[in-house]
Amino acid sequence: MYKVTVMGLGFVGLTTALAFAEKNHQVYGFETNAERRAIIESGQLPFYEPGLDTALKRHLNQNFRVAGNIREAVEDSDFIFLCVGTPSRENGEADLTYIYSAVDMILPFMKDDKYRVVVVKSTIPPSTTSERIIPYVKSKGYEPGRYFSVANNPEFLREGKSWEDALHPDRIVCGVADRQAEVMLKKLYEKFSAPFFAVTLNTGEFIKYLSNTLLATMISYSNEMSMIADKIGDIQIKEAFQILHMDRRWGGGNMSSYVYPGCGYGGYCLPKDTKAMHAISKAKGCESQILDRVIRINEQMPRYMANKVMALAKPEDKIGILGLSFKPGSDDVRDSSSAKIISVLQEAGFTNLFVYDPMANETFAREYAFKHLEYCDHLDKICDIADVLVLVTAWEEFKGLNRKYPDKKIVDCRYFL
Repeated sequence: MYKVTVMGLGFVGLTTALAFAEKNHQVYGFETNAERRAIIESGQLPFYEPGLDTALKRHLNQNFRVAGNIREAVEDSDFIFLCVGTPSRENGEADLTYIYSAVDMILPFMKDDKYRVVVVKSTIPPSTTSERIIPYVKSKGYEPGRYFSVANNPEFLREGKSWEDALHPDRIVCGVADRQAEVMLKKLYEKFSAPFFAVTLNTGEFIKYLSNTLLATMISYSNEMSMIADKIGDIQIKEAFQILHMDRRWGGGNMSSYVYPGCGYGGYCLPKDTKAMHAISKAKGCESQILDRVIRINEQMPRYMANKVMALAKPEDKIGILGLSFKPGSDDVRDSSSAKIISVLQEAGFTNLFVYDPMANETFAREYAFKHLEYCDHLDKICDIADVLVLVTAWEEFKGLNRKYPDKKIVDCRYFL
């Protein structure tokens, strides 16, 4: 059993505090808002959240109590979770005032022989812990790593289902800067029966924003497409989206191959249809900002990856291109990312190019009339020849190449290895 102090008893803080109490940890909750504190002390919720109300009644003054003395709570605790607000400033930046205030409150009581982990659970942009919070702590004369660790632990709670999400999370992510924090946080969460990921501080924060910005993008995309449908006319918008949801890639399927970075989409359907939809919406007087950016970003990605290759290689180096089809399991090379990367490299004077694909060598040679291109018929051959390998198509045959050739320079355009 650990002892935990939760700073801030709003939606996230109170849910977090009661979830730890449910797992038999001893929890102190600290709240500066007198009205909210009084409501919670009376056994009531200051907001509506199913399941959390009965949990509060079950644990109040048992495993969970509202702390009146911050010194007692901090000195007795192994963890201090910061669950205070981070509202937006006018320029869109996160306002860290409440975090700094919470830090100021707890620091004076942390110079003793007890090692603690200060955990930022408030939603903060990537790099905030490392570039803003830790320097602030140091400016107050406290050195993280000596008396305590500073970590972050993003929440993935849905309003209306927060109690279920807190007790049965689909993943637990902790951004840490040292081994001590990782070990203690993993022990704290061991009763939650969820995959535990200890990542860098920036990664922990980034994952939260990765999740929310994807949801925001999908909502905005759907809204923009509904406006385009209105302009085109005679489209049953509700039915169209309901039928879209029946796609096996959505309904109970696996979207991870789409929501994953690479060097751009290719093939026949996605490039053609995206451009066509953008063109018809423009013709109907409702130009799609999202589709316009989708097309532009896709066109930028091969050059972006080629620039990574050129930053690693010299023009005289032998460059091995792994994969020519637009996706694994196919010999379709239409709108191939490999062709675009090869074109950029050749324009920049990289002419010692070798290529290999398990299935698409012949179709690629027929489709593209590149000069200074040597086709290899075996993976080991191209790996032996090349000074730099560029993985463009995520064929299973390429898995583990970084271990098989540990000294080889590799640009992994698909984040596959």
